[in-house]
Amino acid sequence: MSIICGLPLIECVYCIACTRWAWKRCLHTAGHESETWGIATPEEFEPVPRLCRYILAVYEDDLRNPLWEPPRGYGIDPDCLIMKKDYVDTGGQAPPYLLYLDHGHADIVLAIRGFNLARESDYAVLLDNKLGKRKFDGGFVHNGLLNAAECVLNAECDVLKELVEKYPKYTLTFTGHSLGSGVAALLTMVAVQNLDRLGNIPRTRVRCYAIAPARCMSLNLAVRYADVINSIVLQDDFLPRTATPLEDIFKSLFCLPCLLCLRCMKDTCTSEEKMLKDPRRLYAPGRLYHIVERKPFRCGRFPPVVRTAVPVDGRFEHIVLSCNATSDHAIIWIEREAETALELMREKDHTLEIPTKQRMERQKSLAKEHSDEYKAALRRAVTLSVPHAFSPSQYGTFDERNDNEDSQQSDFEDRIIGQ
Repeated sequence: MSIICGLPLIECVYCIACTRWAWKRCLHTAGHESETWGIATPEEFEPVPRLCRYILAVYEDDLRNPLWEPPRGYGIDPDCLIMKKDYVDTGGQAPPYLLYLDHGHADIVLAIRGFNLARESDYAVLLDNKLGKRKFDGGFVHNGLLNAAECVLNAECDVLKELVEKYPKYTLTFTGHSLGSGVAALLTMVAVQNLDRLGNIPRTRVRCYAIAPARCMSLNLAVRYADVINSIVLQDDFLPRTATPLEDIFKSLFCLPCLLCLRCMKDTCTSEEKMLKDPRRLYAPGRLYHIVERKPFRCGRFPPVVRTAVPVDGRFEHIVLSCNATSDHAIIWIEREAETALELMREKDHTLEIPTKQRMERQKSLAKEHSDEYKAALRRAVTLSVPHAFSPSQYGTFDERNDNEDSQQSDFEDRIIGQ
């Protein structure tokens, strides 16, 4: 009798728990994650819209007659195209990409396209992984994406070396979308680890913009390489938020909403401390730029705002239950909203009528703020006991040493970050 009477009580507790979970998840919006972050400036966000256009150019068969008409000032000049490789050229070992010489912005750009549902080779890259399978620089990375990155570098390192030597004042930028973003991020890491193959150029000349990034590296690496890797996320995009292995996401593509809901429930029941302590858990790489354009309980889009930070805890850990979770992943939408956000930033600057000298001072101040934030994130990783956060690395990490060693390490980090 007592067991029978206890059943309704158990059911009530279960229903209350489910209701609390649903209410908590429905109230969790994309804006919560970045509400304490700083606002990005037009100088640092300027490359994003044009890099989106270069990624879209990889999809074009004829760059002189593009299917997607580029916005004014963001078209690609076919005469400045160094090379454009398709699946035949890469042998299916990496997604198609192009190498472009952007004289207007003093930039050498290698842009990689996103996932192609019709190509088995892209599935092969995704499926070539298992959590904890591949170690890299004291952390863990996605094995298939790293193999693709190494393939691209091996194929193009001689051309890249020739270009960076020919144009010593140009930056070297790797960029990609979705699957390509993971390849671009890991390509940047491999390039930074092998700068001798690029003519021993300084680390500060190399950078990456991962558009709608895949979670491809462990937390210690995601923070450690935040000085060279930038990730751009539009509002509710699901891919940077779900820790579900990439191979499982695309194997379950046709029931993706079900998979996201199940992952959402699992993440809710997992403490953040446990997430941080898992060395194999993969994250979106580098410094994060979050484009926020919708507000909770309000219809329609608002003028987009771009927030940026190098977070350690609360790093896009929870899926947002939103009907836009997949549409916000589209490169077309990201390009449009990034362009709108940049125009709004520039209008605000024009309204304030900032003098040229003051603008240059602001750029120097911004560089210092980013350096300080980068070092603070590294220290935060150690404070939270993130696994391998204090692994020995020439790129700036922290470890438990004596005072003399701490001083030497701090001086070295200042030199690296201040370059």
